[in-house]
Amino acid sequence: MAESVQSSEEQISDQRLLKGARARASIARHAAFVASAEGLTGLSLGKLATDLGVSKSGVATLFGTKENLQLAAVQSAREVFIDHVARPAFEAARGMPRLRALVGNWLDYIAEPVMPGGCFRVAGLAEFDSRPGPVRDALAADREEWFALLEKEIRRAQEQGHLVGRDPHALAFQLDALVASANTAARLGDETAIPTARAIIDTLLENES
Repeated sequence: MAESVQSSEEQISDQRLLKGARARASIARHAAFVASAEGLTGLSLGKLATDLGVSKSGVATLFGTKENLQLAAVQSAREVFIDHVARPAFEAARGMPRLRALVGNWLDYIAEPVMPGGCFRVAGLAEFDSRPGPVRDALAADREEWFALLEKEIRRAQEQGHLVGRDPHALAFQLDALVASANTAARLGDETAIPTARAIIDTLLENES
């Protein structure tokens, strides 16, 4: 009997944890979408509660502080980026095909923005680049991970005989800068931003010596 009661209590506890985790993920995802356009500093527990039709105290219980909410938004935005940009690119062969897929998917991601503010990373870094703290650290770590992925595929392309003599970090920097600039210009209504960036990137990747 005692074991049965204990098992039932554990199941209830697990269900509550699962429900809490789902609620937290849902709120974090909404926070990421809001922050993409309004900024991480513009997030508030009260506004998100109103948007989602839940209590402010419930949101506060899940996140505790605004900074924790911001960090959760950064993580959720990272997951969205992986789902739409990185993961599909891994269907392409390593090296040049995957490098082109990564950059092409990123341009597609901002051409038809998944988030209302376009690329969350670009917006977040611009907002927090001079604000030391956990949020800036999380954004910087995400950027470093993205650069590492680009550089790895550039090196693989070089092993296959492409982009010979190019500095992997410098090329990754150029690619990142071009897409980030295109994201900003597209948000400002420049319809030439995405095709211009695609053309310049094609030239960069075709210039293999």
